[in-house]
Amino acid sequence: MEYKVEELSPVKRKVAVEVSVEEVHAALAATVALYRKGAEIKGFRKGKVPSSVVEAKYRKQIYGEATTDLINYHINDILGELKLSPLSRIDVDAKEMERDENFSYSFSFEIAPSFDLPEYKGLAVEEEDVVVDPQQVEDVIERIRQNMAKTVIIKEERPAVTGDIAVIDFQAFQDGAAMEGIAANKFELPLGEGNSLPEFEDIVIGMTPGESKESELTFPADFINDKLAGQTVSMQVTLHAIKVRDLPEINDDFAELAGGYTSVQDLKDAIEKSYVSTRKQLVKGDAQKKLLDGIKAEVSFELPQSIVEEQIDKQIVELQGKLERQGKSLDSLGRTPAELREENRAQAEDVVKSSLVLLAIANAENLTVDPQEVDMVLQKMAASTGQDFHSIKDYYEQHNLMIPLKDRVLADKAMELIYENATVTTVPPAAAPNA
Repeated sequence: MEYKVEELSPVKRKVAVEVSVEEVHAALAATVALYRKGAEIKGFRKGKVPSSVVEAKYRKQIYGEATTDLINYHINDILGELKLSPLSRIDVDAKEMERDENFSYSFSFEIAPSFDLPEYKGLAVEEEDVVVDPQQVEDVIERIRQNMAKTVIIKEERPAVTGDIAVIDFQAFQDGAAMEGIAANKFELPLGEGNSLPEFEDIVIGMTPGESKESELTFPADFINDKLAGQTVSMQVTLHAIKVRDLPEINDDFAELAGGYTSVQDLKDAIEKSYVSTRKQLVKGDAQKKLLDGIKAEVSFELPQSIVEEQIDKQIVELQGKLERQGKSLDSLGRTPAELREENRAQAEDVVKSSLVLLAIANAENLTVDPQEVDMVLQKMAASTGQDFHSIKDYYEQHNLMIPLKDRVLADKAMELIYENATVTTVPPAAAPNA
């Protein structure tokens, strides 16, 4: 086997490989031998079928597997000799090998760019001080009260207003026919909380218990259900009852129910401590971003485009999930797929550049990641999502996500090293940039 490396760009390589007839024969013979062991062909004992008969019967499978196995063996061998680690998937351009013929193919891949690192230790950065506003603690307690509240049906006769929970039956009609899937009985609809279409809530607001009403409802053009988007239906609604939240009194019993605290003050102290911890992580993250932005501004290199495209894919998936949680779809943005990708390109390029700079620093500092550290990240994922640790790990392994995860942990270590070696000046919140 002989090969020649071509530099397509500072971050892309193409390797052309020439394979001799002898090596082709050896690869085919090895695969035929594997098939021969288990071949069951009428007229022959198992394992005693002549190689030529096995090759003729299973030719398509044998030649395909022999070609794939030989290419994979070569790629690992060549990359080891070149001491190159592909960042992206390896694209192979090859036809199936043929007996008694030389075999040639090529494969291409992208690698990390080579660049000189600027100084990344001893940098200066400002970090916002963390100050707790007592009102923020009170707001959290109020949210806890809302979550712990019991709902009770009001006895007084009055119209439904924002803040109520309306108990309703509803059914949508179009052209006089009931629409399947747009109906419910004794449905509890919180009014004014943004959980449903404002136009639907407007139908209910002002109704009194026992009242039935029919009103037109036009679904927004960007509604997540494409079949309903922009459609006008007739909505029949019956209000059965109005519920309100019965908020618990703020006392020691409330503190006990809220989390096992002995007093309201203990609860407030815990909320303040949690707020400070969370806020410190946020302001630290802002300071780290400023440090990294300063380092990135001093380096310039070509980005591996396949990695950029993968990051764009990831951002669009995240955007899609966010929109779906709002009851919308990507179509609601009014952009073509190409326009959407271009709008996300700058952010993706920044993310990829950040990762490459941090990994270069990690390499310069000989930072490493133990398997236990990767497992710890996966265990945190399992705990936060309620999934099984082994299931998550299997998924990451089967989808080739372990190396990217390891790189993420390595990049985090590099960022921590930069921060620990920086001169951090604490500034009042009002004076902090973007405060």
